[in-house]
Amino acid sequence: MDSVLDFKHLSQVFIVCGRTDLRKGIDGLAAVVQEEYDLNPFAPALFLFCGVRRDRFKALYWEGDGFLLLYKRFENGHLQWPRSREDIMELTTKQLRWLLSGMSIESTVRPAKIGNLY
Repeated sequence: MDSVLDFKHLSQVFIVCGRTDLRKGIDGLAAVVQEEYDLNPFAPALFLFCGVRRDRFKALYWEGDGFLLLYKRFENGHLQWPRSREDIMELTTKQLRWLLSGMSIESTVRPAKIGNLY
């Protein structure tokens, strides 16, 4: 299996709201998914975790033959990570793009309609 993760073809994306200890590796993060949220870490889903600092996050993904652990640190700016909930929520691919661009996923502001684009 290729080790390239195409965000456009993810079936589900989950964000663990609040803070996660990013010193955890694959086994620790898979345990969080399974034990704290009763979800299957081996499902074809991407699980996102953020620590105390909002300029970095980890992502866990089961590729069928092993886990892929991604780590990203923003050099400029930070993530708009939901901190008010100690829960897990499912994101759309659009929300994932917003999050990775530093935008809030909980925005209630809709873009203005421009012609027939929307």
